[in-house]
Amino acid sequence: MELRHLRYFVAVAEEKNFTRAAEKLFIAQPPLSRQIQQLEEELGVKLFERGVRPLKTTMAGEFFYEHAKQLLVQVNELKLMTQRLGNVNESLRVAYVASTLYGKLPQIINIFRQRYGNIALELFEMTTMEQIHALKEGDIDIGFGRLYLQDPSVRRIVLRKEPLVLAVPFNHRFIGRKEITLDQIVSEKIIIYPQKPRPSFADQVLEIFKFIGLQPERLFEARELHIAMGLVAAGEGVSLVPEGLARVNVQDIAFIPIVDDHAFSPIMMSTRTKDKSDNIRNMLNIIYDIYDQEKIAYIRRKI
Repeated sequence: MELRHLRYFVAVAEEKNFTRAAEKLFIAQPPLSRQIQQLEEELGVKLFERGVRPLKTTMAGEFFYEHAKQLLVQVNELKLMTQRLGNVNESLRVAYVASTLYGKLPQIINIFRQRYGNIALELFEMTTMEQIHALKEGDIDIGFGRLYLQDPSVRRIVLRKEPLVLAVPFNHRFIGRKEITLDQIVSEKIIIYPQKPRPSFADQVLEIFKFIGLQPERLFEARELHIAMGLVAAGEGVSLVPEGLARVNVQDIAFIPIVDDHAFSPIMMSTRTKDKSDNIRNMLNIIYDIYDQEKIAYIRRKI
């Protein structure tokens, strides 16, 4: 059994069609069919139920698919990590979700560049889901996001829990309040973002309401953070946003602290599970140094 057999089998199992799988693999269908047949002969079991549409895996085939997929992920990770070790001191590719730019991320990146000028650091804006895929493909080395997404190939380090604040237009009836609770917000028209891809920060906000038994009466989905803020400024509604945004002078918008314990958004750093390079450790140490200096609550993690 060779790696190509695993790749061919996984492609057929996922496409549920030999023709589409062959197109995906850039090979002709007859050779693909022969390779699958050879694999079944070697294993001594049938992996697919013939004569049904769409193509289905047998019970043995389903078992083989789950393990073959894991093996291919591990092989790809081995390849990526070996390649990264060859140029670990040369470059670092970092992805971020837009809202982290209003927090400590610019300071973190700036300090890293000052301390490690020999490292070519590149930045990319990506959603959390895009970051997970990019990490597994080796396109980035670190991702900063906000969503809890589980993947055995990706290490997720919760850096801290950033409080949420309420963004309101300058003439809103809430202006003048020093704080507010979620039950006081629920009847407002709430602007959530981003509209897609989902899950996203929008779902995180909705889950906070759901967790404490509240259902917002009016919701509007904006495509992205900047559009949501523009709509708030125009008096179209209110929006729950990370506290870091309140430190930015946004015209015609005021920010009110939300005092509910569950009104927070985690900031997470993602790396490949087996990546323990100096660059990863150095980035994490800079983050913790900043948190210590500014007395920001966090739990120190090790890699």
